[in-house]
Amino acid sequence: MRLGLEGRSVLVTGATGGIGRAVARAYADAGARVAVTWHHDAEAAGKLAERLGGGAFCVGYSLSDPDSVAAAVAAVEAECGGPDVLVAAAARLGGRRPDAGYFAEAPMSEWGGLLTDNLAGTIRTVQLAAAGMRRRGWGRIVLISSHLVAGGRPGMEFYGAAKAGLHGFARSLMWDAGPDGVLVNVVAPGLTLTERVAARLPAGTAEREAAATPSGRLSAPEDVAAAVLFLGSAANGNITGQVVTVSGGR
Repeated sequence: MRLGLEGRSVLVTGATGGIGRAVARAYADAGARVAVTWHHDAEAAGKLAERLGGGAFCVGYSLSDPDSVAAAVAAVEAECGGPDVLVAAAARLGGRRPDAGYFAEAPMSEWGGLLTDNLAGTIRTVQLAAAGMRRRGWGRIVLISSHLVAGGRPGMEFYGAAKAGLHGFARSLMWDAGPDGVLVNVVAPGLTLTERVAARLPAGTAEREAAATPSGRLSAPEDVAAAVLFLGSAANGNITGQVVTVSGGR
């Protein structure tokens, strides 16, 4: 299968995370030039770009800072004419409500930023990147969501709401962007064994979760990256507005 990514430029937000790194490697291996974003760790991003080769480069990026979002897209435009593919993997993570015991008791100060960054920050990135794609008549946008949108998880109401918002956003954006050759889709990973997740899971959790998964195992970051790579390539000729779940059947 020809992916048609040789010479294409790909902006991967959240590229220093477990899934983001796997996505960046997949696109680099397919011949694309990858823009690696970083928020906290410029050194890690630089090392990743060096390993990727193919002219990969780093750009600073923060979901919570509109100026940073605009600067990141502008940097890719200056370096290689703008992103042909955007993979929005950056996320402000949120676990259980830290102070409030119940949803009704959670103050907005605890959840307002989480919702705004994950939804509005991602939408703003898409808005800026998609403008150049439309001018060039070709583009692919892949938004990274989460399987918890379907199944839910205690204490994750606000993070789940932000990720669910990406699903509705993609369904409407496909009507606006599709006639100009821009396809937009969502990939929703289930529990994925990134280094960070594997280190934090209580003993025996991975085994129990794998046993409850139809495929018999949990996803690796590379499993998610494979879906993202296809949807963000020329091999995807007409899939848009869809949510692809990578969770072993759960």
